[in-house]
Amino acid sequence: MTLEEAPFDSPCGALTVVTHDGRLVGLGFADGDARLRHSLARRFGTAPATGPAPAAVTRALTAYFAGDVAALDDLEVDAGGTPFQQRVWGALRRIPAGRTVAYRDLARTIGAPDAVRAVGAANGANPIGIVVPCHRVIAADGALHGYAYGLDRKRWLLRHESAIA
Repeated sequence: MTLEEAPFDSPCGALTVVTHDGRLVGLGFADGDARLRHSLARRFGTAPATGPAPAAVTRALTAYFAGDVAALDDLEVDAGGTPFQQRVWGALRRIPAGRTVAYRDLARTIGAPDAVRAVGAANGANPIGIVVPCHRVIAADGALHGYAYGLDRKRWLLRHESAIA
């Protein structure tokens, strides 16, 4: 099994792109690589080798950061995870760019209205940042919190997507 890791420079920080068989399995900010590497090692039992990011991933990320905020919607991803996490991450991918949802609404969307904390935990365990847009989940009162890569980046991404002013 070969995991390939490639850097990608974005306007809000250097990213690490990790793919397996052409599918995105990990995406995170390089300064959070320890978190991403731990997640991938637990899942795959191996460390990524340096290799090029698939052209489709690079094109989509380039388009996204250039302003086409829907450019990531069709990327093929394989986030792994438990069945519950997969439900949460699938629901995240259905949140359109430019929109936000509250944790409790996300819990309702997946049919688990009493699992708000578990939804938050699954959101925080997301190994494919930005493409599986966990940054689009906010508190019920509209406050931003709970982003593994920092609130400044969450705010930047949401402003980029015109979800907040």
